[in-house]
Amino acid sequence: MPDEGTPFRYSFSARKDRHNAVEVNWIDPDNGWQTSTELVEDTVAISHYGRNLVKMDAFGCTSRGQAHRAGLWLIKTELLETQTVDFSVGAEGLRHVPGDVIEVCDEDYAGISLGGRILSVDRARRILTLDREITLPSSGTTLISLMDGEGLPVSVDVQSVTDGVQVQVSRIPDGVAEYSVWGLKLPSLRQRLFRCVAVRENDDGTYAITAVQHVPEKESIVDNGASFDPQPGTIHGTVPPAIQHLTTEILAEEGQYQVLARWDTPRVVKGASFSLRLNVAAEDGSDRLVSSAGTPDTQYRFRGLTPGRYTLSVRAVNSQGQQGDPASTQFSISAPAAPSFIELTPGYFQITATPRQAVYDPTVQYEFWFSDAQITDIHQVENAARYLGTALYWIAASVNIRPGRDYYFYIRAVNQVGKSAFVEATGQASNDAAGYLDFFKGQITESHLGKELLEKVELTEDNASKLQQFSKEWQDANDKWNAMWGVKIEQTKDGKYYVAGLGLSMEDMPDGKISQFLVAADRIAYINPANGNETPGFVMQGDQIIMNEAFLKYLSAPTITSGGNPPAFSLTPDGKLTAKNADISGHINAVSGSFTGEINATSGKFSGVIEAREFVGDICGSKVMQGVSIRETNDERSTSTRYTDSATYQIGKTITVMANCERNGGSGAITVTININGQVKTAEVIPYTAGLPAMYQTVVFSVYTTSPVVDISVSLRVRGQYTTSASVWPLVMVSRSGNNFTN
Repeated sequence: MPDEGTPFRYSFSARKDRHNAVEVNWIDPDNGWQTSTELVEDTVAISHYGRNLVKMDAFGCTSRGQAHRAGLWLIKTELLETQTVDFSVGAEGLRHVPGDVIEVCDEDYAGISLGGRILSVDRARRILTLDREITLPSSGTTLISLMDGEGLPVSVDVQSVTDGVQVQVSRIPDGVAEYSVWGLKLPSLRQRLFRCVAVRENDDGTYAITAVQHVPEKESIVDNGASFDPQPGTIHGTVPPAIQHLTTEILAEEGQYQVLARWDTPRVVKGASFSLRLNVAAEDGSDRLVSSAGTPDTQYRFRGLTPGRYTLSVRAVNSQGQQGDPASTQFSISAPAAPSFIELTPGYFQITATPRQAVYDPTVQYEFWFSDAQITDIHQVENAARYLGTALYWIAASVNIRPGRDYYFYIRAVNQVGKSAFVEATGQASNDAAGYLDFFKGQITESHLGKELLEKVELTEDNASKLQQFSKEWQDANDKWNAMWGVKIEQTKDGKYYVAGLGLSMEDMPDGKISQFLVAADRIAYINPANGNETPGFVMQGDQIIMNEAFLKYLSAPTITSGGNPPAFSLTPDGKLTAKNADISGHINAVSGSFTGEINATSGKFSGVIEAREFVGDICGSKVMQGVSIRETNDERSTSTRYTDSATYQIGKTITVMANCERNGGSGAITVTININGQVKTAEVIPYTAGLPAMYQTVVFSVYTTSPVVDISVSLRVRGQYTTSASVWPLVMVSRSGNNFTN
């Protein structure tokens, strides 16, 4: 045991011994086997503590990579393994030799019970009785390390703890005995591992062990560049934790602005205060310090701020002056940006407007203005539109919002600093006719007149009839006058109820004063009896209306179908239009389409890709003409073809003939003549060169013409004292283009 009587005594490396830069000398084969120097640095450590350089020799090292690894290994060893521990044990210490990795369970250091001895073992129930109480965390897996019969550590899961000392485990390894040691592995604490460097026997029969801190991740860090965030080895945090839930609220104050910052901490730290730094973005992109402050509270108010983009950093500071990690937030003191998008949701006689911001800002609300007509000058919105209110969204609801008509919202974002520009959004109420019928059903059945017309009167016998006239005038609880008048006939036949009636009413409804004329009947018809006419011009029966003739100013219907079988014309709610014969004299705007017949047009423009199996009036055409060969002293032969344009009108085109010539022997002169609709080019080709068995040359001739028919001929002529062998294979190309060339 140490002199102080404590089981564990710790010491730490000095800061000057924790190097973060190393110059490694090594033997470089590419430098004539002379010494080269490899610089290895830890830039993060340098930024925190300043540069601390050490020099070392890598003896026998001829690899730059190995020299770099040696330097990096030295840096990580000195930065990560900074602790040394001394402690004494009994005869159990004889099992340790220098180089062994030892787990130290120091409950004084950790602040929680982490190790001790086993008092009893119940293998049947898998329960261990410990010599001290332990507490399991609320989440995560807890392991307990035990010594098996071979003296090796084995980790098993802790399933439950009773009375603090009765621990049920997943299994009990063989050889676990009473009074053997145990160690706890908690998910929130790291194992504290040390590598044994010396074992000494004390005068009292105990053994003193000296060990240095061991970081098992060091090899992965050096070789693979791995990074890890080590858990603490104790619940006693010396550095205060980072603050959390940092928020800011902007408030206006007599033309200037103040910001109220609030935050909280994950746990209470005695004697802690908070350090605040407020920076503003300068025009050159840099940050300028506006204010710094300290407070023991979890809120602070900055006053007298001007418009700008700010960054606030807050960090906890303990009584020793140690600072926790900073937490930062950004905010702007400026008028908000205009809404990036406005979502309009149609309803029955209503439209819901919901603005959206490109970047969410909890301080922003929206002003809603409404108009039946579009306002061309956005600066006149406040004069021409009706102000609805300020909120995050708005429902414009009124019987005056009719389906099938455009209505205009003008919306701008507002905050404590100012207002954005207006954004226009156009919307319509729902065009669901079936839904409107259900909507009116509820409106009618809830009205006093609807209830009076549809209310059944119990007739005393079957096949009975009753004629009733009603009229009523009353003042409701809101001192609003209501009145109704009507007449109805009720009958029963074979147990069924029948009613016919009509009524007028003037009622005060939630949406305002409503006048109604309601008819209850199986059939409603209008007949003009002039000249003995008996045919109705309008009939409504069941859910259908039949009319002889209609002249409408405006019609809105999701489905329109003409007469005939099958119908000659139909328009469905999904926008599908079917017509057997359509004559359209105006403008057609379509995203895509297909045609199975012929399209006739005087002109057209295409900005995309045109794909066709065949063009009438080819853009480009070509043909390989019949070749000509001669083996004589003097001879001339020719080949010809005719090109006919498929266009129905004259169009300019370029005719190009490429005559590919070959001399296979002989010394005579070879002449090629190309004739395109009377325009001729003659060329003497492939002069004789002794010693060459075959020679080639191409003659090209082009002519521009608008003629729909073009005759083309190519002739080959040889002249000389000896037999000459020659051939020509003409290729014709026809192209046309709407482009113009200048200079």
